[in-house]
Amino acid sequence: MGIKSFMGKRAKPAKGAPENITVSDYMSTNLTTFTPEQSVLEVMEILIKNRISGGPVVNEKYELVGIISEGDCMKQISESRYYNQPMDNVKVEQHMAKNVETIDGNMNVFDAANKFLESKHRRFPIVENGKLVGQISQKDVLIAALKLKGQTW
Repeated sequence: MGIKSFMGKRAKPAKGAPENITVSDYMSTNLTTFTPEQSVLEVMEILIKNRISGGPVVNEKYELVGIISEGDCMKQISESRYYNQPMDNVKVEQHMAKNVETIDGNMNVFDAANKFLESKHRRFPIVENGKLVGQISQKDVLIAALKLKGQTW
Protein backbone atom coordinates (compact mmCIF):
# COMPACT_ATOMS: atom_id res chain seq x y z
CA MET A 1 0.00 0.00 0.00
CA GLY A 2 1.36 3.41 -0.97
CA ILE A 3 1.77 6.40 1.29
CA LYS A 4 -1.26 8.63 1.39
CA SER A 5 -1.03 12.34 1.79
CA PHE A 6 -3.61 13.84 4.06
CA MET A 7 -2.87 17.35 2.93
CA GLY A 8 -5.55 18.89 0.79
CA LYS A 9 -5.03 20.76 -2.41
CA ARG A 10 -2.61 23.62 -1.93
CA ALA A 11 -3.90 27.05 -2.69
CA LYS A 12 -1.87 29.45 -4.79
CA PRO A 13 0.42 31.58 -2.64
CA ALA A 14 -1.12 34.85 -1.60
CA LYS A 15 0.67 38.19 -1.76
CA GLY A 16 3.10 38.29 1.16
CA ALA A 17 3.39 34.50 1.21
CA PRO A 18 6.91 33.10 1.78
CA GLU A 19 7.45 32.59 -1.95
CA ASN A 20 7.00 36.33 -2.49
CA ILE A 21 9.10 37.65 0.38
CA THR A 22 12.20 39.15 -1.16
CA VAL A 23 15.48 40.41 0.18
CA SER A 24 14.50 43.97 -0.78
CA ASP A 25 11.47 43.70 1.57
CA TYR A 26 13.79 43.28 4.58
CA MET A 27 17.10 44.87 3.60
CA SER A 28 18.43 47.91 5.40
CA THR A 29 18.70 51.00 3.25
CA ASN A 30 19.89 53.53 5.82
CA LEU A 31 23.45 52.24 5.93
CA THR A 32 26.58 53.31 7.70
CA THR A 33 29.14 53.30 4.90
CA PHE A 34 32.87 53.84 4.81
CA THR A 35 35.33 55.17 2.24
CA PRO A 36 38.65 53.63 1.22
CA GLU A 37 40.49 56.75 2.47
CA GLN A 38 39.09 56.58 6.03
CA SER A 39 41.40 55.48 8.81
CA VAL A 40 40.86 52.12 10.46
CA LEU A 41 40.78 53.89 13.85
CA GLU A 42 37.85 56.02 12.68
CA VAL A 43 36.05 52.91 11.42
CA MET A 44 36.55 51.21 14.79
CA GLU A 45 35.02 54.22 16.56
CA ILE A 46 32.00 54.23 14.21
CA LEU A 47 31.47 50.46 14.54
CA ILE A 48 31.44 50.72 18.33
CA LYS A 49 29.30 53.87 18.43
CA ASN A 50 26.67 52.41 16.07
CA ARG A 51 26.84 48.90 17.54
CA ILE A 52 27.45 47.28 14.16
CA SER A 53 29.92 44.61 13.16
CA GLY A 54 30.93 46.00 9.78
CA GLY A 55 29.77 47.86 6.73
CA PRO A 56 30.17 48.47 3.02
CA VAL A 57 32.99 50.58 1.62
CA VAL A 58 31.92 52.85 -1.26
CA ASN A 59 33.63 55.33 -3.56
CA GLU A 60 32.44 58.86 -4.33
CA LYS A 61 29.89 57.50 -6.87
CA TYR A 62 28.40 55.21 -4.18
CA GLU A 63 29.74 52.15 -5.98
CA LEU A 64 30.62 49.20 -3.75
CA VAL A 65 34.39 48.68 -3.54
CA GLY A 66 34.66 46.50 -0.44
CA ILE A 67 33.49 45.60 3.06
CA ILE A 68 35.24 46.31 6.34
CA SER A 69 34.42 44.32 9.47
CA GLU A 70 35.39 44.05 13.11
CA GLY A 71 37.57 41.11 12.12
CA ASP A 72 39.48 43.25 9.61
CA CYS A 73 40.07 45.84 12.33
CA MET A 74 41.21 43.12 14.76
CA LYS A 75 43.77 41.90 12.22
CA GLN A 76 45.13 45.44 11.96
CA ILE A 77 45.39 45.76 15.74
CA SER A 78 47.29 42.49 15.89
CA GLU A 79 49.66 43.47 13.08
CA SER A 80 50.30 46.91 14.57
CA ARG A 81 51.11 45.42 17.93
CA TYR A 82 53.33 42.69 16.46
CA TYR A 83 55.35 45.13 14.36
CA ASN A 84 55.10 47.90 17.00
CA GLN A 85 53.69 50.36 14.47
CA PRO A 86 51.11 53.10 15.10
CA MET A 87 47.68 52.78 13.47
CA ASP A 88 47.23 56.51 12.77
CA ASN A 89 47.81 56.35 9.02
CA VAL A 90 46.32 52.93 8.29
CA LYS A 91 43.54 53.24 5.70
CA VAL A 92 40.44 51.13 5.11
CA GLU A 93 41.51 50.20 1.58
CA GLN A 94 44.52 48.35 3.02
CA HIS A 95 42.37 46.02 5.14
CA MET A 96 38.90 45.78 3.60
CA ALA A 97 37.65 42.68 1.80
CA LYS A 98 37.72 43.61 -1.89
CA ASN A 99 36.07 40.62 -3.55
CA VAL A 100 32.61 41.21 -2.15
CA GLU A 101 29.82 38.75 -2.78
CA THR A 102 26.51 40.52 -3.31
CA ILE A 103 22.93 39.33 -3.29
CA ASP A 104 20.05 40.14 -5.65
CA GLY A 105 17.30 42.24 -4.07
CA ASN A 106 14.69 40.08 -5.82
CA MET A 107 15.98 36.85 -4.24
CA ASN A 108 13.63 35.07 -1.83
CA VAL A 109 14.66 35.95 1.72
CA PHE A 110 14.80 32.26 2.70
CA ASP A 111 17.08 31.49 -0.25
CA ALA A 112 19.25 34.26 1.15
CA ALA A 113 19.25 32.39 4.49
CA ASN A 114 20.78 29.38 2.69
CA LYS A 115 23.38 31.65 1.13
CA PHE A 116 24.30 32.91 4.62
CA LEU A 117 24.71 29.34 5.84
CA GLU A 118 26.84 28.32 2.88
CA SER A 119 29.12 31.35 2.95
CA LYS A 120 29.49 32.11 6.68
CA HIS A 121 29.06 35.85 5.92
CA ARG A 122 27.19 38.09 8.36
CA ARG A 123 25.93 40.53 5.75
CA PHE A 124 25.44 40.84 1.99
CA PRO A 125 25.27 44.14 0.13
CA ILE A 126 22.62 44.66 -2.55
CA VAL A 127 23.78 46.48 -5.68
CA GLU A 128 21.55 47.73 -8.51
CA ASN A 129 22.89 49.40 -11.64
CA GLY A 130 26.35 49.47 -10.10
CA LYS A 131 25.24 51.43 -7.01
CA LEU A 132 24.84 50.22 -3.43
CA VAL A 133 21.12 50.25 -2.55
CA GLY A 134 21.03 48.26 0.66
CA GLN A 135 22.33 45.45 2.79
CA ILE A 136 20.74 42.36 4.29
CA SER A 137 22.03 40.79 7.46
CA GLN A 138 21.35 37.52 9.21
CA LYS A 139 19.23 39.47 11.69
CA ASP A 140 17.03 40.75 8.82
CA VAL A 141 16.34 37.15 7.78
CA LEU A 142 15.40 36.27 11.37
CA ILE A 143 12.99 39.23 11.44
CA ALA A 144 11.34 37.94 8.24
CA ALA A 145 10.96 34.46 9.78
CA LEU A 146 9.43 35.90 12.96
CA LYS A 147 6.88 37.89 10.98
CA LEU A 148 5.63 34.62 9.51
CA LYS A 149 5.40 33.13 13.03
CA GLY A 150 6.17 29.59 11.94
CA GLN A 151 3.68 29.45 9.08
CA THR A 152 4.51 27.07 6.26
CA TRP A 153 7.83 28.08 4.74
